[in-house]
Amino acid sequence: QVQLVETGGGLVQAGGSLRLSCAASGRTFNPYGMGWIRQAPGKEREFVAVISWIRGKTNYADSVKGRFTISRDNAKNTVYLQMNSLQPEDTAVYYCAADTSHYSLNIWQYDYWGQGTQVTVSS
Repeated sequence: QVQLVETGGGLVQAGGSLRLSCAASGRTFNPYGMGWIRQAPGKEREFVAVISWIRGKTNYADSVKGRFTISRDNAKNTVYLQMNSLQPEDTAVYYCAADTSHYSLNIWQYDYWGQGTQVTVSS
């Protein structure tokens, strides 16, 4: 079993930055891909970013390209999401997720999910 714990959410003004962290634990943690997914109030969950655990290949949703950066520290079993130039439309609960067999932009292929961390951007 894999446990994912997100930290780093909070309230920030538009134009500001936040860095989310996702620490993974479990007897064997060897994902294929790690992703960030968000869910805004009244909306469905949407893909934000993904990183392949071994090679570090990344992909982003168009809405965050150039503003968000996903990275990982394999030694710490931790994935990060650096969010810059935040806008009110980025307000959402941000989830970290692990995919044990895919590097995927399809959020429904992820096997393990964290509990989420709230990010609120004020205008």
